[in-house]
Amino acid sequence: MKYSQLFGKTVKDAPKDETSTNAKLLTQAGFIRKEVAGVYNFLPLGLRVVNKISNIVREEMNKAGGQEILLSALQNKESWQKSGRWNSFDALFKLASQFEKEYALGPTHEEVLVPLAQEFILSYKDLPVYLYQIQTKFRDEARAKAGILRGREFLMKDFYSFHETEKDMNDYYEKMKAAYKNIFKRLGLDAIETKAGGGTFSDFSHEYQVITEAGEDEIIYCPGGDFSENTEIAKVAEGKECDLGHGPLKKVKTIEAGNIFPLSDKFSKAFGLKFKDKDGKEKYVMMGCYGLGITRAMGTIVEVSHDDKGIIWPAAVSPFDVHLVHIEDAESEPWAKEAYEKLTDAGVDVLWDDRENATAGQKFADADLIGIPVRLVVSKKVGQGKVEWKKRASQDSEMITLDAAIQKLR
Repeated sequence: MKYSQLFGKTVKDAPKDETSTNAKLLTQAGFIRKEVAGVYNFLPLGLRVVNKISNIVREEMNKAGGQEILLSALQNKESWQKSGRWNSFDALFKLASQFEKEYALGPTHEEVLVPLAQEFILSYKDLPVYLYQIQTKFRDEARAKAGILRGREFLMKDFYSFHETEKDMNDYYEKMKAAYKNIFKRLGLDAIETKAGGGTFSDFSHEYQVITEAGEDEIIYCPGGDFSENTEIAKVAEGKECDLGHGPLKKVKTIEAGNIFPLSDKFSKAFGLKFKDKDGKEKYVMMGCYGLGITRAMGTIVEVSHDDKGIIWPAAVSPFDVHLVHIEDAESEPWAKEAYEKLTDAGVDVLWDDRENATAGQKFADADLIGIPVRLVVSKKVGQGKVEWKKRASQDSEMITLDAAIQKLR
């Protein structure tokens, strides 16, 4: 992709109506633009990151046996009344049709999927079932001041598992814990598995918390990795010595990047979701629920991976593999074009700053702001056949051949 042709460019100043680091940097770097408070448009750079995060999540959900579906965002009021949440779900968007009918605009999908599952889960032979989707959700948040961390419209992966017994559900719950650890590791996020309350769903849940001062949550945890609880349910205080001798427990601010719940038979009972066991007896289906905000993960990455120059994307989710910068002069121009073509032919995803009216300083500043992991510079100083290789997170650079750069990128 040539930067001159890219829809959405960098801007010099951060938006004045944003307070969060993620919204400021993503807007300034040309990834997003605000529509209204809590609602953002994703430009080509932003959508590339969203798609890469989605694909990592999708791969891990598929490995866990998940089948991908896509459920309706416009939902049946009667189903929400049946679950008892039409009047108790505080952030529920309620839409009135011109034809005197009301709908819910989906913040979650138990009320859609459980009635749907009744058509296909009739016997123990139909279980287990693992279904997930990656879909836009809507929540009527009272405040939306954290950029894409807490929006009124956001992209989310929600996964639902259906089981014969509570033991089966608990066994699969542990499998999903492992899947979530893999996801966050691949995203470049150090997410701490944290015990939390289950609210109206269950006695407990597990959250995946990322330490940052930008977070709205607090946890008490052991840096040794054997204990973490949300402060809202924690029975221990900061400073208590770890039972395994790792030192005092710490209290820190965090972003909740994902959560999982053992729903048991809560929604099965609400909708009468039953199956016949091997003896022909009817039993309620046991369920688990596993959520992860895709756009929230994007915002979290920016909050924990940036410096005073801009974003620093982990390679796995970066919009491009390499940012090629051409310092304009007559001798290097043909070589820049050749380098772009060779990189592209080798399967490297390149953003080439081909602007003729931008200075070297402007191009370098924009490269740092956008945050692609590797910058390659072509110039008369570097010479024909070579590039200056620099990692975004490093101050050091080196002169290498283009072939060597391609091998390193592979």
